[in-house]
Amino acid sequence: MENTTQIESSQNQTFLSSQQLLDHWQAHRRLTRRLIETFPDDQFFTYSLGGMRPCAELIAEILGMTGAGMEGVRSGQWDAFQTMDASSKEEVLAQWDQVTTQIDTIWPQIPSSRYQEVDLAFGLYEGTIYWFILYLIDNEIHHRAQAYVYLRTLGIEPPAFWDRS
Repeated sequence: MENTTQIESSQNQTFLSSQQLLDHWQAHRRLTRRLIETFPDDQFFTYSLGGMRPCAELIAEILGMTGAGMEGVRSGQWDAFQTMDASSKEEVLAQWDQVTTQIDTIWPQIPSSRYQEVDLAFGLYEGTIYWFILYLIDNEIHHRAQAYVYLRTLGIEPPAFWDRS
């Protein structure tokens, strides 16, 4: 049986460091980028199922929330979602890479105490900063899964979901 000192010591350990969370998110972003690359150019902006939005619109939401969201995470200033201005997959991928760089630039500027602060992100989502970051990751995974369904219905094997290299 553990003594009280060992229990207190283990309770003070961090489950996941800020850098580990960033690495986890960036791994998801690499996978989503590969998904965008895999999607047929002629279907990227138009193909949909069951009333869902086309892949380009799903990716636009991810980009818009993440780009503006990271600034809000850092500063507490929540500007409106950014809009994607792209007419080709190559332009979308370039914007994807810009937002990825933005995440990497802003991340080390976020004080660790900020993760526990409560904000009203975009005037819509009230919660802690760590919750909002997890929401951004979850939202990306959700929309990537929709795009996986699209690819499968088009007869295309999507990138392996477990390969985030």
